[in-house]
Amino acid sequence: MDTTNSKHDPVAAIRINERAPGFVARSTAGEVALSGYKGRWLLFFSHPADFTSVCTSEFIALARAQSRFAQLNCDLLGLSVDSLYSHVAWLRDIEQSFGVKVTFPLIEDSAMVIAKAYGMLDSASENSGTVRATYVIDPEGIVRAVVWYPMNVGRSVEELLRLVEALQTSERECALTPEGWRAGDPLVEPAASSLEEAGQTADGQSWYYRERRA
Repeated sequence: MDTTNSKHDPVAAIRINERAPGFVARSTAGEVALSGYKGRWLLFFSHPADFTSVCTSEFIALARAQSRFAQLNCDLLGLSVDSLYSHVAWLRDIEQSFGVKVTFPLIEDSAMVIAKAYGMLDSASENSGTVRATYVIDPEGIVRAVVWYPMNVGRSVEELLRLVEALQTSERECALTPEGWRAGDPLVEPAASSLEEAGQTADGQSWYYRERRA
């Protein structure tokens, strides 16, 4: 595998609104490249290790929700430092043990090249035992959200779905999504930035909290 974006310090974590470092890598679905996802949203996530309980629960949930992500024009792409052969054996066992087939690619990153490029690991790290990172990447390859969890706490797939839809809706509607926003809920306008704009606020609404239907 190789990384194609040398702009980023491999120790520094990727920040929101930065370009995601490019890569080409082996996966359970053949060779994959970040550039191959141009034009679609991407949920790119890492997990600590194959054949572990929390990671298994996440992959089962993600596989079951894959069609819902697809409806949002969003693909799924996983990564860990385990070997490709370990990935294949684990995903086959998930299908045999739980009846769930994982069809999205799972990248082999044994040399931790991609993990370090994204800042998932310190350059001195020897393993990825504490990594449970998620990046939402937009169709232009820009990181729009970063979510990190500790090794002992699993991610919420429902929250990741909500996050992707909220990002897309906010961009499309040029508005903000408030706490707990779900599709169909009111959006909010940015706070008024001038006395004139504040004076145009409708009765019953605050100048800094103005709701708007999507």
